[in-house]
Amino acid sequence: MAAFDILRGITIISMVCFHAAYDAVYIYGFDLPWFRDPVIQDVWRCSISWVFIALAGWMTRFSRNNLRRAALYGASALIVWLVTSVASVDTAISFGILYCMAACTLCWGTLSPALKRVHPLLGLLIALGLFALTYTVPRHLYAVDGLAWLGFPGPGFASGDYYPLIPYCFLYAAGAFGARLFDRLSPGGYPAWMRRDWIAPLSAIGRHSLLIYLAHQPLLIVLFTLIGHA
Repeated sequence: MAAFDILRGITIISMVCFHAAYDAVYIYGFDLPWFRDPVIQDVWRCSISWVFIALAGWMTRFSRNNLRRAALYGASALIVWLVTSVASVDTAISFGILYCMAACTLCWGTLSPALKRVHPLLGLLIALGLFALTYTVPRHLYAVDGLAWLGFPGPGFASGDYYPLIPYCFLYAAGAFGARLFDRLSPGGYPAWMRRDWIAPLSAIGRHSLLIYLAHQPLLIVLFTLIGHA
């Protein structure tokens, strides 16, 4: 679907820009005072990750095999963890956004026969409510060794990117229920403007977002290294 590819393309470009700013400030010592503002970082980060997770949930309606898609996300998450652990440029990524998408897709693919019985509007409202209620759980409420993957990071846990099942499985579910609700409200299918490839370069980027995600940080490191030696 072209509209989703374009949205994904916009978001992946925003992500690359965010990580470029992060690397410039915290790894290579560039002076970008505006980026150090925690509000700017939080809003920018959420505008990226929330779109990716909700879109991943929406894509359950288009995927031919959600369990295979979960395996692809999981393999990619493993690659990211291995590379960031070995490279030691910054804090290694454990239970990052790719892990979240893998775990959520696996759960949805496994539980979909039961979840299909839930009315999509009710499911959407419950999922959004649970996401709001549990959003601060990984930050404040509990610390349990061995349960960082779920949303209860222990005192020694650290990750350069952290998206546990709680609360983000509920955002994923909201995307999945939203897709089902859209199907009910639009029995004629998606409108022509959503199917039309309005901005071909952005949709092309969106179709290759996973590859770009895996490749962009090494390329940024090379770029900043070249700038540093210029």
